[in-house]
Parts: sequence; C-alpha cells; structure tokens
Amino acid sequence: MTPELREIQAPFRKGLDRVASEMRRIVLADAPLIARVGAHLMSMRGKMLRPTLVLLASEVERKPEPRAVSLAAVVELIHLATLVHDDAVDHSALRRGMPTVNAMFSHQVSVIAGDFIYARALTELVGLGDLEPIEILTRVSAEMSVGELRQLGITHPLRFSEDDYDLLIGAKTASLMSAACEVGALAGAGDNRETLRTFGRSLGMVFQIVDDMMDYTGHADTTGKPAGLDLRERKVTLPLIAALREMRSSARREVEMLFETDSPTDAQLQRVAQLVHDHGGLEYARERAAEHARAATDAAGRLPQGRASDSLSRVVHYVVGRHS
Repeated sequence: MTPELREIQAPFRKGLDRVASEMRRIVLADAPLIARVGAHLMSMRGKMLRPTLVLLASEVERKPEPRAVSLAAVVELIHLATLVHDDAVDHSALRRGMPTVNAMFSHQVSVIAGDFIYARALTELVGLGDLEPIEILTRVSAEMSVGELRQLGITHPLRFSEDDYDLLIGAKTASLMSAACEVGALAGAGDNRETLRTFGRSLGMVFQIVDDMMDYTGHADTTGKPAGLDLRERKVTLPLIAALREMRSSARREVEMLFETDSPTDAQLQRVAQLVHDHGGLEYARERAAEHARAATDAAGRLPQGRASDSLSRVVHYVVGRHS
C-alpha cells in the first residue's frame, strides 16, 4: 500500500478494520475446505479501496449510518468473488504475489468458492432488510458478468475498438466502483447519491485505464498481476488500440504475429510493448485517464465540502499516480 492511500485511509482505519472483521464473519463456514479457502482469501485482501469508497461516501453529509460497514464488506466480497472467478477463467497462478485459489486448490474449488462468497454477500444484504442496495449490487453483478462474457466472446481481438473497450471496462471495473459510492450514499449521503455514483464510475474508468497502462510498464506490485500478462493472454487494451491506429503495416504485422502465436516469447512481448510505446499508445491512454480523472474531480467538487469530499479527491490523485 502506498503512503498516500495509507494517509487517506488513516481517519477511517477503525471502520476498515470492522469491515475486515465483517468479511471474515460473513464467509465463516463449518466445512473445513471452505474455511481454508476463506482464510486464504482473507490473507489476499488488497488495498480495500472499494470499502474505503463506501465509507467515504457515507461520510459526505457527516451523518454516516452503522450499516455502511456491512455494505462495505459486501462490496469487497463481491469484488473478491469476481477476482476468484477471473483467476479461474484465466487459469492465473498468482494474485498480489500469492497463489490464487485456482493454483492453491483446484479449478473446481475456485469456481465454487467464488459462487459461495457471492451467495454469502447477497445473504448479508438480504439480512439488512433494505431493497435498494440489493437492487444496485445485483444489477452491477449482472453487468460485470456480461462484461466478462463480452470479453470472452471477442473473436477478432485486433478489431476491438475504443468504444468496445469503454463498454468493457465500464462493465467490468467502473460499475462496481460506482456501486460502492452509491451504496455508501444510501448509508448517510442520500442527497448526493447521483453525484457519488458519477464520481465512482469516472474513478473506475481511470483505475482500469491506469491498470492497463501498467501492464506495459511493469508495475506488477501495484496491479497484483505479472507485467505483460494482458499481451501474453492476447487481451487488447487501450494502449494497444491507440497504437494500432498509428502503426504502418510492418509494425502491425509484428503485433498480428504475436496474437497468432500460442506461446509468445519474452522477446516478442517486449517488442510489441515497445511498439505500443513508440506509436503513442501509452500517451493516448494517459490522456484518456486524465479526462476521466477530471470528471471524477469535478464530481467530488460538487459534494459538500469536508473531510470526506477532500479524501475522495485525493483518491483520484492516488489512482492516477499509480502509473507514475
């Protein structure tokens, strides 16, 4: 965790500790295998960015409700379930420098574990007795699934357009960050619900674009996955989309050769990464991230002034700065 994020979270550390305790309680089970998987997943918790957004959103009008902690735990568990499923789909071996459930247990356990976590999160939501967060988070869960299916359904990766990319990351990443801010608003800042939802969506777009840039620049410790993994798995993201528009046929052919190779070499990956850099792909992605960051900052500026809105603006700065 960076010093900047640690500083942002410091005033809410007790709340985040309660969120972690709630997560452990929600996934607690008598079955030994589920207990082992749950313990492993709790040890893999990331920076708790989404729960931080829930708590900050609930504080915007200075009247946070106690259920914000439970809602933050549910949001993070839904996020965790999607990561478990993503690792199963991609057959990933590492996540945040640790073995994935897929690698440590089995593909079958990984799929069922993701289902279990998601089901327990929904059960907790039902227990809160409020229909609105259920509606928001189930809708977003469906949106994320559609995004994943859309990605799996890509048959011609190099024809993947910027509009396609925006739809994809809007569904897979921005939707849950938007939901985190919106359910946080339900727990104390309802007058600013729409603004917080807009803030979260713009922030999520920044987050994913920056993640995709880092796949080309090697910040694996920040993204939680090995650098170059997107290219190795032939996933087309914004830096490559932008660079392809500027490439002549010879350079484009090198990219095509990588995408036609079952097991691309490190040299191929490095060469294509260099082509993306040389043809302005990273610079274009940086500009798009900055546009979304300005939209998020503008939304934060429309919120009541105070510690929470200031912290939300700082979160934007932190997300953008992950690439620098």
